Amino acid sequence: MLKIQEIREIIKLIDQSSIQKFTFESDGGKIKLEKNGGQAVTTVTDSPAAPAPVQAPSAPVAVAAPTPAPAPAAPEAPAAEVAADETLHKITSPMVGTYYQAASPDAEAYVKKGDKVTAESIVCIVEAMKLFNEIESEVSGEIVEILVQDGQLVEYGQPLFLVREN
Repeated sequence: MLKIQEIREIIKLIDQSSIQKFTFESDGGKIKLEKNGGQAVTTVTDSPAAPAPVQAPSAPVAVAAPTPAPAPAAPEAPAAEVAADETLHKITSPMVGTYYQAASPDAEAYVKKGDKVTAESIVCIVEAMKLFNEIESEVSGEIVEILVQDGQLVEYGQPLFLVREN
């Protein structure tokens, strides 16, 4: 299996090249990259089947590893309306990982929409490589919108919350 950083490198290389389709199979996993109207479409699957040969592109490309499929994104309708407000502060993810709204599945969420927070308030946890990282608000204010769902995979710099500063 390839590591997530290796997959990112493959995606960058494919994006910068003239290659339209790329498929890689190894250790029962399969990565299929396809450019679609200027956007890269990535499909990752895990299968117990024996590794199949790689369909090599016309240009040399580094090899990478499959990643889990991302969780479905949070509904965009209400967030889009609030996101238009330029005065709101965005609390972003400092790393790639899994967003958790509470310390454990049976615990209450750190914050809910409408909650008041201080700069030191813990608003969520982002789990990366089995490490649970507490994310602080960084500003004082009111949580206006939660932009992700519990258990969702988040990217570096992805907005998690919108806060109306005091």
